[in-house]
Amino acid sequence: MRIYLATSNPHKVAEARHVLGEYSIEVEQKDVEKLEIQADDVEAVAEVAARRLCELGEELVAVEDAGLYIDALNGFPGPYSEYVYRTLGIAGILKLMTGVENRSARFKSAVAICVEGSVKVFAGIAEGFIIGEPRGSGGFGFDPIFVPAGHTKTFAEMSLEEKSAFSHRGKAFRALAEWLLARSPERQPPIG
Repeated sequence: MRIYLATSNPHKVAEARHVLGEYSIEVEQKDVEKLEIQADDVEAVAEVAARRLCELGEELVAVEDAGLYIDALNGFPGPYSEYVYRTLGIAGILKLMTGVENRSARFKSAVAICVEGSVKVFAGIAEGFIIGEPRGSGGFGFDPIFVPAGHTKTFAEMSLEEKSAFSHRGKAFRALAEWLLARSPERQPPIG
């Protein structure tokens, strides 16, 4: 089975390929203009983009949107994470967190896909906390300052395999894979 991922982000493609590959689902990057709305949750952003692709006749095209939600900042930057990363960066977020005791945060991911003219949305959440200094060189975005609950490494210090095992994006893509395989005539269990 093959699906397409509408993104220009090579890191998202790598994570999707890693996770979906466990289910023998191939992922091809699709260069397609997608509609990006401003909304308060990543599910709405992904769903609207996938719905637009459906209207254009695109099938088996997935869209993923993610955000970092920091409790002490009332969920900021949330669905605006990409913009905040480009403008304020990690240093800006850490400055906002100076002197803040409550460091709890979560990454949320939503994967929406157009199948047979309908859109289905799958969500994943990774709970954790924000550290005081960036660590690690892997991953992307705010990965160097986010430590998932129950771990000591930031996402940026983990290999793709480690991160994908319990990341927000890994959970969302696994939910997509399970759904796709459940409706597929050639159902295949995960590899490994």
